Parts: sequence; C-alpha cells; structure tokens
Amino acid sequence: MAKKKEAPAINPDEVMLTLDKFEEASDKVREVTLPTELIYSAYLSEVTDNKVYLKPENMQFTGAYKVRGAYYKMSTLTEEERKRGIITASAGNHAQGVAYAAKKYGCKAVIVMPTTTPLIKVNRTKSYGAEVLLYGDVYDESCEKALELAKEKGYTFIHPFDDLAVATGQGSIAMEIIKELPLVDYILVPIGGGGLATGVSTLAKLLNPKIKVIGVEPAGANCLQASFEAGGVTTLESVNTIADGTAVKTPGEKIYPYLRQNLDAIITVEDEDLVVCFLDMVENHKMIVENSGLLTVAAVKKLNVKGKKVVCILSGGNMDVITMSSVVQQGLIFRDRIFTVSVLLPDKPGMLTKVSSIIAAENGNVIKLEHNQFVSINRNAAVELRITMEAFGSEHKQSIIKALEDGGFKPKVVRTQI
Repeated sequence: MAKKKEAPAINPDEVMLTLDKFEEASDKVREVTLPTELIYSAYLSEVTDNKVYLKPENMQFTGAYKVRGAYYKMSTLTEEERKRGIITASAGNHAQGVAYAAKKYGCKAVIVMPTTTPLIKVNRTKSYGAEVLLYGDVYDESCEKALELAKEKGYTFIHPFDDLAVATGQGSIAMEIIKELPLVDYILVPIGGGGLATGVSTLAKLLNPKIKVIGVEPAGANCLQASFEAGGVTTLESVNTIADGTAVKTPGEKIYPYLRQNLDAIITVEDEDLVVCFLDMVENHKMIVENSGLLTVAAVKKLNVKGKKVVCILSGGNMDVITMSSVVQQGLIFRDRIFTVSVLLPDKPGMLTKVSSIIAAENGNVIKLEHNQFVSINRNAAVELRITMEAFGSEHKQSIIKALEDGGFKPKVVRTQI
C-alpha cells in the first residue's frame, strides 16, 4: 500500500518561483544551454487535429533539460558550499547537468546513480569529470545513499527535483515556449519527481493563467497522480517502467504544493505507447528521444481537445544503443510490422517451398524460420514451422495470414522473439 504524508503549504515569502527569479534563471541558463526552438509536428498535428509543437530539450549539450536547474542552483550556492564538493542522486540526466555545472564552476562532483542506469548516461556523467557511484535499483535508493554520503563527507547536496531553485531553473523552458508561441493553449510536461513540472506550470500560470499545463507520468510510476488522489505526498511501494528517467516512488515534498496548485491534470502512459512513440520520432522527425522524454508525445494522442496549440516537452535524448535496439524491435512488433506465425505441415519435400511462395506472392519478407520436427510423435502427420516476417502494417499482416489460410494452411499468430 502506498504511504502518504502531508506536504507543506506554499510559503508566500518564498524567495524562489517568483517572476523575478524565473527571469534571473532564464538569463543565467543561457550560459550553458543551446537554443531549442519549437518544432512544428505535421504528423502529430494531423493525428490529433491540433497544432502540435515539440520543445526538443533532447538536443541540449548534455542531452536533456536538467542542466538548466543544476546550473542555476549552482549559481545560488555560496563559494564555501561549492568548495565542499557537490553530491546528488540521479537516474542520469540530472547527473550530467550537475557534473557539467560543477565543471563550469570548478568544483568536485559526486553522483550516485541507480545500478539500472543506461551506460551512455554513466559514461557521459564521468566525461564531465564527476565521480560516479552506482547504488540501488531505483532513484529513491540512490538518493538515500547520496544523503548519507553528504552527511558523512560534508558535501553540498543538490536534489534533482525537490528543490525550489532547481525547479526555478527548469521553469526557463516555459519562458522560452511562451516567448516563441505566446498563444499556446496546452503545455505537456513529463513528471518523475516533479521539478520540471513545478517550474513550467508555475511560470506558465504567472505569465498566463489561461494556459493549461498537463503533467504526464508512466503508468508504472505514477507517484504524483497517487499523491493527488490521496490528498498528500504519497510513496509508491514499487515502480516499473521503461521510462527510467521518471521512475520515482515519491514526488517532492517542497514542490508538491506548487504542483497541486498549478497543474491542470495528469495523464498516465503505458510503456507500450512509449515504444510506438519512439518509432514516431525516428521516422517522422529523425530524432532520438529517450522513453521519459516520449511521455508527452504519447499523451498528446490522449488529449481530448481539437484545434488547440499544444507544446510537448521532449525532456531528454540520452538512450543507449542496446535499449534503442530493443525499443525499435518491440515497436515494429506492436505495429504489426514484424510478426510470427506457426503452421503445421506434413514433413514432406516441397512443403516449405509452398509456404515461402505464398508469403513471397504477398510481398512478405521472411527474416527467421524455425522448423520443429518434434512437435508430434508422428512426423509424417505434422511438423511445426514458425515464420517471423516483416510486413507493412496490420492490413498487410492480415493479407498474408489469409493467403496462408487460402493455401490450405492454418496459421496461428504466436509471440515474436527476435
């Protein structure tokens, strides 16, 4: 059962998350960020009957938006706090942001990362000069270790999301969106712990209360949705999602009141939807976007509005090639562009040729064959042939299956394993 605890109320005297501080942060982060101008998505616009734009933070120098909050936070620290060394916990993108910011300020950085962190994120964090410690299966366990080391070694801890200065730095994204698209109707923002959503939603409402800001979480790590439903900060028992950058059990306590006040809704997304969206980005926009960054792309298809100007924040693009390969294969399977059928046929010469001819006539492309002679004790009665092939999509798949049926076979669709 999820555990709930009350979050503090918004402090009207808080020095962060004000318009002045957002402007200060926006000016500061220009020192380390690349311009990520909005990209109009003709594909998503047609699919949703809206005008959909992408905010490509996956194109940042560190591969994600996190450098914004990390660098602004670093600028607010005292010289003494920086000299003690910086420590943080992160599933990868905040790690790179802190490591890069620490390098810019010339101070030591220690990063605790989950053991499941993609290799590309670990190596890039190290490339900025940070010391990396792999600990725990999920972010929450890594964070506990980082806090323990901060106390033991005297390091200055920078929280990846439950920090108002960090959230203020992330809010610079909203400043850029609204300057470029003043009449934006909806902004979709990914949620892990809530730092990005806090900065974006708070600033958006300060600049134009009519803008709707929608948070998007993985269905297997919906800690903020659970918190909203429970009426207070809630800890999930476990998380299970391919969106590793948003696999967080507990949303931030300090930022929770801002999320509660400024988010208009939360949409949850299944992992299968993210897999398909990866192909959408590669095929239609020639961009690599990590699973967490794809949350908003999947959610825009669930947004029940028409004729609106919608911005999807692509939060990062740090995906290792092994994960990428797996996602592409699964995406092709989900779209029926790769599928497997099992047919039983007599163990006689010419039967395999007959099956192959039928598939070839339908423009199917065989990529794998498995011939099992031991499916029956009577080989003359039946052997099993498993055929994995490429198709153009669901309609083409069905035409191949029908052709096999018309040819006297009884194809059965089975799970594809590549």
